[in-house]
Amino acid sequence: MRYMLLCYEDSAAWDKAGAAAMEQAMGEAVRLTHELKANGQYVIAAPLHPTSTATSVRVRDGKRLVTDGPFAETREHLGGFYLIHAKDLDEAIGIAARAPGARLGTIEIRPVLEIAGFPDR
Repeated sequence: MRYMLLCYEDSAAWDKAGAAAMEQAMGEAVRLTHELKANGQYVIAAPLHPTSTATSVRVRDGKRLVTDGPFAETREHLGGFYLIHAKDLDEAIGIAARAPGARLGTIEIRPVLEIAGFPDR
């Protein structure tokens, strides 16, 4: 089964931890993705640029509304993701707990809804 691991981070906590902690965490994330790939569990993963670079799009009454930044105000924001293969939720939880972002943020785990007719990955 495929699971999406959504990595929510607290920028203030990372700023407080410092550049060396961020560099170490990025190295851990790279090592984790290589391990997942070697185990046949890796689909794709990527960090995201800060929310200051985000653009939100909504369509209301047929009109497109474009705004800068994220839609919701929150302390934690989406900082990246992993799309993985795991045999069950327990295995996905084990992988999420190894993601460095879990120490200063939250990793949300969701099973991917498989829909017939979507293009192959």
